[in-house]
Amino acid sequence: MEKLAAALTEMGHPISPDTVRKELVKLGFSRQSNRKAEEGSQHPDRNAQFDYINAKVLAAQAQQQPVVSVDTKKKELIGNFKNGGTDYRPKGNPQRVNVHDFENKKLGKVVPYGVYDVTANTGFVSVGITSDTAEFAVQSIRCWRERMGEQRYPNARELTITADCGGSNGARVRLWKLELQKLADETGLVIHVHHYPPGTSKWNKACPREGGDRAPAVLPHHAELARAAAHHSPRRDRADRRRHDQDRLESR
Repeated sequence: MEKLAAALTEMGHPISPDTVRKELVKLGFSRQSNRKAEEGSQHPDRNAQFDYINAKVLAAQAQQQPVVSVDTKKKELIGNFKNGGTDYRPKGNPQRVNVHDFENKKLGKVVPYGVYDVTANTGFVSVGITSDTAEFAVQSIRCWRERMGEQRYPNARELTITADCGGSNGARVRLWKLELQKLADETGLVIHVHHYPPGTSKWNKACPREGGDRAPAVLPHHAELARAAAHHSPRRDRADRRRHDQDRLESR
């Protein structure tokens, strides 16, 4: 308002910021935030890429082979921190949380990684306590297969994965490819990976959705996972992982 009033005054129309605001309202103007609606410039072959990915997914489903969509979600602080949204509690007794969102140096953050089974319309979440690496991403897929995939697809010969083209499962990440090769060697599966074009992550079915008939949110409550993780001992978690790794080595 001040800038408009100053510009009009320089043009010979003295006016105050309050009057500018009132006049704008009379003219039908209001303060509005940006809305993401324009697709902008795009590569001419982008639709062809989506058609290709869709055809591969449908072909795998027709053969009753597993198809998963993977994605890393927002890192969450571990501890009693404020989260968005509401929950039911006795009137006048809200959940008391920390005033400041400073990271707890002992507990750190968690990294939720989602694996969405497109055919079964179900999600699986692995929560890491270190970093979002390609090794962690493939381990999450391995964990999904061991705990859900093998039971749901006992005759699986292939695994189709759709993913964003960046992050731990990026198209140019060599460790992602190396770890996937290890998984293929372990399981005997033929693994197909299809990356979405840049800037199209909202089509990734592992991302949370808001309304509509799109895929359901795989990770709508990962903040609660972080808060619950505050009650676990990192030392005990590391011991559990060592025992699990030792068991796997002995079984192999």
